[in-house]
Amino acid sequence: SDVHLTGVERTFGRDEIIVSKTDLKGRIIYANEVFLSIAGYSEREILGQPHNAIRHPAMPRCVFKLLWDTIQSGSEIFAYVLNRAKNGDHYWVLAHVTPTFDGQGNIVSYHSNRRSPKRESVAKAETLYNELLAIEAAHEDRKQGMEASFKALVDKLQALGVPYDEFVFAL
Repeated sequence: SDVHLTGVERTFGRDEIIVSKTDLKGRIIYANEVFLSIAGYSEREILGQPHNAIRHPAMPRCVFKLLWDTIQSGSEIFAYVLNRAKNGDHYWVLAHVTPTFDGQGNIVSYHSNRRSPKRESVAKAETLYNELLAIEAAHEDRKQGMEASFKALVDKLQALGVPYDEFVFAL
Protein backbone atom coordinates (compact mmCIF):
# COMPACT_ATOMS: atom_id res chain seq x y z
CA SER A 1 0.00 0.00 0.00
CA ASP A 2 1.22 3.49 -0.78
CA VAL A 3 2.24 4.99 2.53
CA HIS A 4 2.88 8.71 2.69
CA LEU A 5 5.82 9.52 4.96
CA THR A 6 6.83 13.01 6.06
CA GLY A 7 10.19 12.16 7.64
CA VAL A 8 9.09 14.21 10.68
CA GLU A 9 9.54 12.52 14.05
CA ARG A 10 7.01 12.96 16.83
CA THR A 11 8.06 12.54 20.45
CA PHE A 12 6.11 12.30 23.67
CA GLY A 13 6.87 12.83 27.33
CA ARG A 14 8.64 10.40 29.63
CA ASP A 15 5.56 10.41 31.86
CA GLU A 16 3.13 9.80 28.99
CA ILE A 17 2.02 6.27 28.21
CA ILE A 18 0.36 5.24 24.96
CA VAL A 19 -2.21 2.55 25.74
CA SER A 20 -4.20 0.41 23.36
CA LYS A 21 -6.05 -2.89 23.53
CA THR A 22 -6.85 -5.20 20.66
CA ASP A 23 -9.04 -8.22 20.14
CA LEU A 24 -7.49 -11.57 19.19
CA LYS A 25 -7.37 -10.53 15.53
CA GLY A 26 -5.39 -7.40 16.31
CA ARG A 27 -8.28 -4.94 15.86
CA ILE A 28 -8.19 -1.94 18.18
CA ILE A 29 -10.88 -2.05 20.89
CA TYR A 30 -9.44 0.69 23.12
CA ALA A 31 -7.06 3.61 22.61
CA ASN A 32 -6.22 6.21 25.25
CA GLU A 33 -5.92 9.98 24.71
CA VAL A 34 -2.13 9.83 24.37
CA PHE A 35 -2.48 7.24 21.58
CA LEU A 36 -5.04 9.37 19.77
CA SER A 37 -3.03 12.58 20.02
CA ILE A 38 0.31 11.07 18.96
CA ALA A 39 -1.06 8.83 16.19
CA GLY A 40 -3.33 11.65 15.01
CA TYR A 41 -6.57 9.67 14.91
CA SER A 42 -9.97 10.27 16.44
CA GLU A 43 -11.42 7.46 18.52
CA ARG A 44 -14.10 6.91 15.89
CA GLU A 45 -11.48 6.55 13.13
CA ILE A 46 -9.29 4.05 14.96
CA LEU A 47 -11.64 1.77 16.93
CA GLY A 48 -12.23 -1.48 15.04
CA GLN A 49 -9.23 -0.85 12.79
CA PRO A 50 -6.33 -3.30 12.61
CA HIS A 51 -3.46 -2.22 14.85
CA ASN A 52 -1.17 -2.30 11.82
CA ALA A 53 -2.92 0.89 10.63
CA ILE A 54 0.00 2.58 12.43
CA ARG A 55 2.66 0.21 11.06
CA HIS A 56 5.67 1.96 9.57
CA PRO A 57 7.22 0.43 6.40
CA ALA A 58 10.69 0.70 7.99
CA MET A 59 9.71 -1.92 10.61
CA PRO A 60 10.96 -5.42 9.80
CA ARG A 61 8.04 -7.81 9.59
CA CYS A 62 9.96 -10.49 11.52
CA VAL A 63 9.75 -8.33 14.66
CA PHE A 64 5.94 -8.43 14.44
CA LYS A 65 6.07 -12.18 13.85
CA LEU A 66 8.13 -12.55 17.03
CA LEU A 67 5.71 -10.27 18.88
CA TRP A 68 2.60 -12.17 17.77
CA ASP A 69 4.18 -15.62 18.31
CA THR A 70 5.09 -14.54 21.85
CA ILE A 71 1.78 -13.02 22.95
CA GLN A 72 -0.32 -15.73 21.30
CA SER A 73 1.64 -18.29 23.33
CA GLY A 74 0.52 -16.44 26.49
CA SER A 75 3.76 -14.59 27.22
CA GLU A 76 4.48 -10.87 27.42
CA ILE A 77 7.00 -9.08 25.22
CA PHE A 78 8.94 -5.82 25.18
CA ALA A 79 9.93 -4.42 21.79
CA TYR A 80 11.11 -1.21 20.17
CA VAL A 81 8.64 -0.24 17.48
CA LEU A 82 8.63 2.52 14.89
CA ASN A 83 5.05 3.68 14.31
CA ARG A 84 3.47 5.89 11.69
CA ALA A 85 1.03 8.67 12.54
CA LYS A 86 -2.01 9.30 10.33
CA ASN A 87 -0.30 12.23 8.56
CA GLY A 88 2.88 10.23 7.81
CA ASP A 89 5.00 11.45 10.74
CA HIS A 90 6.76 8.71 12.73
CA TYR A 91 7.41 7.98 16.39
CA TRP A 92 9.44 5.39 18.29
CA VAL A 93 8.05 3.50 21.28
CA LEU A 94 9.19 0.89 23.76
CA ALA A 95 6.15 -1.38 23.70
CA HIS A 96 5.17 -3.80 26.46
CA VAL A 97 2.49 -6.12 25.11
CA THR A 98 0.64 -8.58 27.32
CA PRO A 99 -2.17 -11.07 26.76
CA THR A 100 -5.32 -10.63 28.88
CA PHE A 101 -6.87 -13.87 30.18
CA ASP A 102 -10.41 -14.80 31.22
CA GLY A 103 -11.24 -16.91 34.29
CA GLN A 104 -10.59 -20.14 32.35
CA GLY A 105 -7.12 -19.05 31.31
CA ASN A 106 -8.07 -18.30 27.69
CA ILE A 107 -6.56 -15.25 26.02
CA VAL A 108 -9.37 -12.77 25.36
CA SER A 109 -7.46 -9.66 24.24
CA TYR A 110 -4.05 -8.00 24.13
CA HIS A 111 -2.94 -4.91 26.05
CA SER A 112 -0.09 -2.65 24.98
CA ASN A 113 1.64 0.07 27.05
CA ARG A 114 4.12 2.16 25.10
CA ARG A 115 6.68 4.51 26.58
CA SER A 116 9.12 6.99 25.11
CA PRO A 117 12.40 5.13 24.49
CA LYS A 118 15.93 6.33 25.18
CA ARG A 119 17.59 7.85 22.10
CA GLU A 120 20.62 5.57 22.25
CA SER A 121 18.33 2.52 22.34
CA VAL A 122 16.45 3.80 19.29
CA ALA A 123 19.74 4.21 17.41
CA LYS A 124 20.71 0.59 18.20
CA ALA A 125 17.25 -0.74 17.32
CA GLU A 126 17.41 1.15 14.02
CA THR A 127 20.75 -0.45 13.15
CA LEU A 128 19.38 -3.93 13.87
CA TYR A 129 16.10 -3.25 12.04
CA ASN A 130 17.95 -1.98 8.96
CA GLU A 131 19.91 -5.25 8.85
CA LEU A 132 16.69 -7.25 9.13
CA LEU A 133 14.93 -5.10 6.50
CA ALA A 134 17.82 -5.65 4.08
CA ILE A 135 17.41 -9.42 4.51
CA GLU A 136 13.66 -9.13 3.91
CA ALA A 137 14.21 -6.96 0.84
CA ALA A 138 16.76 -9.40 -0.63
CA HIS A 139 14.02 -11.98 -1.28
CA GLU A 140 11.52 -11.73 -4.11
CA ASP A 141 9.07 -13.79 -2.07
CA ARG A 142 7.79 -11.77 0.91
CA LYS A 143 7.20 -14.86 3.04
CA GLN A 144 10.71 -16.20 2.38
CA GLY A 145 12.14 -12.79 3.17
CA MET A 146 10.34 -12.68 6.49
CA GLU A 147 11.39 -16.23 7.35
CA ALA A 148 15.02 -15.42 6.53
CA SER A 149 15.03 -12.25 8.65
CA PHE A 150 13.24 -14.05 11.49
CA LYS A 151 15.94 -16.75 11.40
CA ALA A 152 18.65 -14.05 11.43
CA LEU A 153 17.01 -12.44 14.47
CA VAL A 154 16.72 -15.78 16.31
CA ASP A 155 20.32 -16.69 15.39
CA LYS A 156 21.54 -13.35 16.72
CA LEU A 157 19.72 -13.90 20.02
CA GLN A 158 21.03 -17.45 20.32
CA ALA A 159 24.57 -16.25 19.64
CA LEU A 160 24.16 -13.71 22.44
CA GLY A 161 22.53 -16.34 24.63
CA VAL A 162 19.67 -14.05 25.64
CA PRO A 163 15.91 -14.04 25.14
CA TYR A 164 14.52 -11.12 23.14
CA ASP A 165 13.33 -9.22 26.23
CA GLU A 166 16.82 -9.18 27.76
CA PHE A 167 18.27 -8.23 24.37
CA VAL A 168 15.82 -5.32 24.16
CA PHE A 169 16.79 -4.05 27.59
CA ALA A 170 20.48 -4.33 26.73
CA LEU A 171 20.04 -1.96 23.74
